[in-house]
Amino acid sequence: MKIAVLGGGSWGTALSSMLSGKGHQVVVYSREADSVREINAQKTNSRYLPGVPLHKNLKATLDYAEAFCEAELCLLTIPCQGMREALRINADRFWPGMPVVCASKGLELSSHKTMSGVVREELPQVRYAIISGPSFAREVAQGMPTAVVLGCAEKALGEELRDVFSGENFRVYSSVDVLGVEIGGSIKNVIAIAAGVSDGLGFGYNARAALITRGLAELSRLGAALGANPTTFMGLSGMGDLVLTCTGDLSRNRQVGLALAEGKALDRITAEMHMVAEGVKTTEAAVALGYELGVDLPIAVTVNALLRGELNPMDAVKLLMTRSLKDE
Repeated sequence: MKIAVLGGGSWGTALSSMLSGKGHQVVVYSREADSVREINAQKTNSRYLPGVPLHKNLKATLDYAEAFCEAELCLLTIPCQGMREALRINADRFWPGMPVVCASKGLELSSHKTMSGVVREELPQVRYAIISGPSFAREVAQGMPTAVVLGCAEKALGEELRDVFSGENFRVYSSVDVLGVEIGGSIKNVIAIAAGVSDGLGFGYNARAALITRGLAELSRLGAALGANPTTFMGLSGMGDLVLTCTGDLSRNRQVGLALAEGKALDRITAEMHMVAEGVKTTEAAVALGYELGVDLPIAVTVNALLRGELNPMDAVKLLMTRSLKDE
């Protein structure tokens, strides 16, 4: 297939290289001229995936029109807070019925919507799917075995797209629960910040396991309130992605938590990062969404207060540990 990829960061580059290796004609759009030149000339992207060779057929461009030229499928890897603007700029390039696969994980801060909600508002003419699961971009680009889930309300289309993305080292399952796949992939970043704080304070494996377990309960409550299937959260985009992001040092959101535990200010942490940690803005959006729906999200609320500078890391942990007791 001819595939347009919007977003040339680590995830966009990794998926583009992987898809190129499957024989697809992939053109990735990036707004960073240095990255575009490097991808085309050297087949590397040292800013986002240093030391990782990319597929020889991968092409990059600074021109939206070139990326979309004759495209049969569009893959979205733009950070969530910039998604709506990018879609508006290119709305006329998405032909009616065009399959659009989103690989960005998070909630839009201004509307508290998942990316399916954003795409539905900006591109009502397309057919939408979301790909999510435990998948660090670097390992995907290196061809390490990875399993993810593709959520698509149209079962037949989901199965077609599953075949497009699947390969020897990239296994794709399908699901019709789009919202469940999105909530799992979004809220796990919030919990990963909390896990990073806990690990940074030296609280050990017990505390981390408690955060992962209660975090799973938290994202499941929010997802169920939105109409998602609770069983989705026991799969790759729920428990799978949550475990990876809370324990793996390649996780940007876990790194934010570790830095907060060192006493660094959030502005400094984000300024020093080359890539976006989606959990920072998603935390605020999730808390607001929880209030709207009447869903109890104690970890998200505490992380939000920590990110806003209203709590220090030690007090944040104390607040969670001294909440009123209840049944599990």
